[in-house]
Amino acid sequence: MRKSLSTTNKRMCKMSWSTVLCYHHDDPIQLVGTLNGGQSFRWTHDKEKDEWTGVFSKTIWKLKQDGHHLLYQVKGSLLGELDCSRMLKKYFRLNVTIKHSYKRWSEKDELFKTAYQQLHGIRMLHQEPVENLFSFICSQNNHISRISSMVEKLCEHFGEEISIVDDVAYYSFPEVEKLAKPEVEAKLRELGFGYRAKFIQKSAAQIVEWGGIEWFNSLQDMTYKDARQELMKLYGIGPKVADCICLMSLNHLEAIPVDTHVYQIAARNYLPHLRGKKNVTEKMYMEIGDHFRNLFGEWAGWAHTVLFCADLKKLQQKENDSEEPKQKKKRKK
Repeated sequence: MRKSLSTTNKRMCKMSWSTVLCYHHDDPIQLVGTLNGGQSFRWTHDKEKDEWTGVFSKTIWKLKQDGHHLLYQVKGSLLGELDCSRMLKKYFRLNVTIKHSYKRWSEKDELFKTAYQQLHGIRMLHQEPVENLFSFICSQNNHISRISSMVEKLCEHFGEEISIVDDVAYYSFPEVEKLAKPEVEAKLRELGFGYRAKFIQKSAAQIVEWGGIEWFNSLQDMTYKDARQELMKLYGIGPKVADCICLMSLNHLEAIPVDTHVYQIAARNYLPHLRGKKNVTEKMYMEIGDHFRNLFGEWAGWAHTVLFCADLKKLQQKENDSEEPKQKKKRKK
């Protein structure tokens, strides 16, 4: 049943566009690569208006860009007073000057230079660890559209409704305590989560037992390797998901999540002796991560994200090109 909007939310829905400056000395933010590049799965793009709608921090946002400015509207929130500028600067790491690192990485590596020329302004999102972790459990052996669908199911069934925007109901990401309940696994299996259902419920129960959000906060104060090791104690959490959380939520920007795309990038361009391997072993995983860390330094995870987005863009282009002949054949019939 749809809830009526609160007075606060009604007022926010009528807001005009507000502006956050994306520092003049830095690259203008590129929303397409940042919001549609496999970091977060809660953003949709209206291509006609070139506007993005999504949820973070229990708040619905509409975003668009204008040169060095990020324009935003808040369409509803479960929070009280919002410091929107601060929230957006934190989420997009707008206080981090990355342009000089981009220049240095481009000088060191031709592949990065090419990727950077195609994809200016990719930002490394700073996400909430609970949402980040459970989203990436959903990502295991999955593609982006299905991951997004699963994440929305988690929110709809276990989160709170925030508001209805353009006839679509938006929900907050569920608190970890909600996902820890024993009956959650059966419900998730019913919703089509498969083996991921057990991973979600059991890892949520462990996090609650270990202190909830305070446990995540403690991981930020650890070294990258120690934080990664702690995350891998969670049920069903392997190296890749642990590295995603370290990189995207815990400020360990040297973390390198190695999936099929990253393995192929490494084997094709940097480590030819790894070509043709059927599986990424633990030894190979660490070799790939260490190679990028040695090449790009302490923010290697940010550089890796640019390479990943460029590779993803090529893959999507190939898929689109392969679809065209099929559509032409259908039209001839």
